[in-house]
Amino acid sequence: MTTICQQKWATTFKKKLILPEELALKVSQLKKEGKAIVTLNGSFDLLHAGHLQMIYEASLQGDLLIVALNSDCSIQAYKSPLRPIITLEHRLQMMAALEFVHFVTWFKETTPCKILEVIQPAVHVNGAEYGQNCVEAGIVKKGGGRLHLVQLLPSLSTSAIIKKIQEQARN
Repeated sequence: MTTICQQKWATTFKKKLILPEELALKVSQLKKEGKAIVTLNGSFDLLHAGHLQMIYEASLQGDLLIVALNSDCSIQAYKSPLRPIITLEHRLQMMAALEFVHFVTWFKETTPCKILEVIQPAVHVNGAEYGQNCVEAGIVKKGGGRLHLVQLLPSLSTSAIIKKIQEQARN
């Protein structure tokens, strides 16, 4: 049985949700309003402070931020069959709860290139470890956008957190 609070949350978070099949129309509307769209993508499995810093910095690069999450199948294909730890539905909800995220969506491919081709962001944000020649660079530049790279916080990664939990569980 769901509570009234749970029902309200389900409605509220969906206000920020853009279904992939509705993305082109929504982006077109936003661009007609003169909005400079910023994109950021990733799995964001076990959301942590390093993610929050990157997401916040991304939000400062334009008028609104669209975060595109890897689907569960996508994460399993490029990371591990044991991942994600948090399902797409719940990762979408957590991302939508952040006030500096304007919209969330998802993609099934292992790279965000197809979804970035649809959005053609003014700015695409990525971790500095991927560099200016990251897999998204060509698509973003072709659409007239630029890359913004964010320095990651050392030792803050989902993999490092999982490893620490495993080590503590053994002790």
